[in-house]
Amino acid sequence: MLVEIRNVSKTYETDGTGIPVLENINFAVEDNDFICIVGPSGCGKSTLLRIIIGLEKPTSGEVFFKGKVIAPDNPKVAMVFQNFALFPWLTVKENIELILESKGVNDKQRENIACKYIKSVGLDGFEKVYPRELSGGMKQRVGFARALAVEPVLLCMDEPFSSLDALTAQNLKDELLMLWADKNMPPDAVIMVTHNVEEAVYMANRIIVLSPRPGKVVADLRIELERPRNRKDPEFYRWVDKVFSLII
Repeated sequence: MLVEIRNVSKTYETDGTGIPVLENINFAVEDNDFICIVGPSGCGKSTLLRIIIGLEKPTSGEVFFKGKVIAPDNPKVAMVFQNFALFPWLTVKENIELILESKGVNDKQRENIACKYIKSVGLDGFEKVYPRELSGGMKQRVGFARALAVEPVLLCMDEPFSSLDALTAQNLKDELLMLWADKNMPPDAVIMVTHNVEEAVYMANRIIVLSPRPGKVVADLRIELERPRNRKDPEFYRWVDKVFSLII
């Protein structure tokens, strides 16, 4: 078992009033899982993701990574953000090397690793370009390269395609799925938060459905569709309808 979420609940305190966001969340992540977390707006999807990677502490319950309580500095867990989170004064390569420098990787290794993952996401030739000169899709490719550069066992993503145009987003989804399926490339497992049910059915082999706030696990669905998935397949839309029915 790679990750285990045990009895996780989260309550925010505002002016002395407790606002429950998550309630008694339980599920496990295995090797080769691609899990999408879906649910209505405000149900705590992003909060749950931050708890899973150790950036936020649950009010109760625990998250275990390979049997140990998750730590925010776990080098085997990486995150891709919705808003790219790039440093505008650094080039593409420097943005990627910075995360490696913080892990103590030496200069030569940093350069080799950065170049490897820049190429893997289709950005070779853009090493010395600054974020302001990149399109949204290219910025998110840098985000993927930076996350993959630490060679994570678990990759977490918070709505990584929501700010991109449809064609760019689809190309990135397909490329990410190819990387995930490649046994010679990280990661071993992916957890992605999305509000797009069709996107979840297209990408995931498991979908975790949360209820309205406080978010509880309504369903843990294993999506039994062959890959590559055909959006025009009636079975594809049967799955989409099933997930929608659990959210609404």
